[in-house]
Amino acid sequence: MPVRFRLRPAVPGDGTFLADMVVEAANWHAGAPRPRHEIVSDPHHGRYLAGWQRPSDTGVVALDSQDSPIGAAWHRMLPRTEPGFGYVGTGVPELIIGVRPIWRAHGVGRALLQELVRQAQAEGFTRLSLSVQRGNYAAVLYRSEGFVVVEAGNGRDTMVKRLR
Repeated sequence: MPVRFRLRPAVPGDGTFLADMVVEAANWHAGAPRPRHEIVSDPHHGRYLAGWQRPSDTGVVALDSQDSPIGAAWHRMLPRTEPGFGYVGTGVPELIIGVRPIWRAHGVGRALLQELVRQAQAEGFTRLSLSVQRGNYAAVLYRSEGFVVVEAGNGRDTMVKRLR
């Protein structure tokens, strides 16, 4: 039986769910998960959430058949003075993605990623960046969708996809 989910644009009221997805992304590995409050209060993670939805923020949310959110991907412009983990330069939005564990490996992440890439292209961006910790199986997805490693350090890889 096929897995059913749908996508919708992210809206200003999605901030709490996006925070949940940052927590999922940060706790991707097996082992003791970091508590939600610790992750969202960390300025390195919190910068992906603060003030959602800014005029330059774009995102997409995946919903299950009961319209419950199961994953999200969004991009945000971060300044050079407060770069994110995957910052590569001014004018290059950084992508963030998270999927509830039970929905991983069902095509949700790929669908979110592809839709966000389409939106970024429609907005006129020429590149998207992201950061992934080494060993995270999501890196295989990113590579398969055309992201390439442009910088490696501190156990993380910064990846970029050219959109044009």
